[in-house]
Amino acid sequence: MIRFLILCMILAGFLIFGYPLLIMQNSLGKKDPTARGHESTKIVRFMFSLFLKVAGVKVTVKGAENIPTDKAVLYVGNHRSYFDILVGYTTTPGLVGFIAKKEMRKFPILNRWMDNVNCLFLDRQDIKAGLKTILEGIEYVKSGISMWIFPEGTRARGKDELDMIQFKEGSLKIAEKSGCPVIPVAMVRTADIFEKHTPRVVPTEVTVYYGKPIYIKELEPEQRKRAGAYTKEVIADMIREIM
Repeated sequence: MIRFLILCMILAGFLIFGYPLLIMQNSLGKKDPTARGHESTKIVRFMFSLFLKVAGVKVTVKGAENIPTDKAVLYVGNHRSYFDILVGYTTTPGLVGFIAKKEMRKFPILNRWMDNVNCLFLDRQDIKAGLKTILEGIEYVKSGISMWIFPEGTRARGKDELDMIQFKEGSLKIAEKSGCPVIPVAMVRTADIFEKHTPRVVPTEVTVYYGKPIYIKELEPEQRKRAGAYTKEVIADMIREIM
């Protein structure tokens, strides 16, 4: 419980006392949006690393060599914890934006930081708005900004690491339309940090495994038709390998 309270204090302190820093970042963005992206990313990665350290989380990274360094990608991962975002953001190179649910827009200050690090907000109930978000994601990727999406749409709450929710097929449209590679991501034991015993935060050793790139257009016709299901099975195999 003490760790949870400390983390809440750190977050509140960053949002409140870091507000002048946010203003500076926004001012920089008016002159050079790319520079703002890089500077904001450094700040957020530092804060996420601090969160993980205070939470007592040790992260083991596998398959980092599978991430291309010369192009943007679409990271596609399983989702069991709020800490998935922290683990993902601190173990990937370059600029990375997350596809977040539209409800995150409601959090003041936090939503401004999310904008600065290229996050997009997806309304899954509004097809037209959802399509607009996907098109924005495609443009981000084409400009060199990798994107990260959790195709399950919400956190899986099953007891077993393999208890994943069905992947939404439209989630991979960014890769399909832009031609960028999909990097399948398997995370194991992230729910052990917090979700399994809320509100306690427990020191945990987690593993994040970055798989080999998948090019949607190179898949067999049936696999391409159900790219979401195919990627889910790839991630399931990766989880089994870790375990």
